[in-house]
Amino acid sequence: MKLSKLTAPKGSRKVARRVGRGTGSGMGKTSGKGTKGQLARSGPGLPGWFEGGQTPLHMRLPKLRGFKNRARVEFVAVNVGVLEGAAVNGAVSVATLASHGLVREGSRIKVLGDGALTKALRVEAHAASATAKAKIEAAGGTLALVGRE
Repeated sequence: MKLSKLTAPKGSRKVARRVGRGTGSGMGKTSGKGTKGQLARSGPGLPGWFEGGQTPLHMRLPKLRGFKNRARVEFVAVNVGVLEGAAVNGAVSVATLASHGLVREGSRIKVLGDGALTKALRVEAHAASATAKAKIEAAGGTLALVGRE
């Protein structure tokens, strides 16, 4: 084998199409660019985001209004009426609520005042409404706010 005899395998190299070389070549006259118009001219042509005169995507989408508060603290609402069912030894905490499947582990709890409370409970939560606090204390229980920042 000689280096001068090396060639590319047949079919691995595609012959470039020669445009504008007469009508007999099949790629003459307009050279495959159609008739007139912006795409037939020399130069860059249309931008990639052009949609043929249709209203562009960035104009069709609704604009965002307002802002997202990055410092917002998310709370999971738990009503007073649910606390009795989730109590363990007269106490309700985030862990006991999570073990009963009412909230996810590690979530921040806010106790709201919907429902009735008949037992005295020790309730630990991150926040509570005034009505919930009043109902817990009226039943003889205590409310301890944990993780206050």
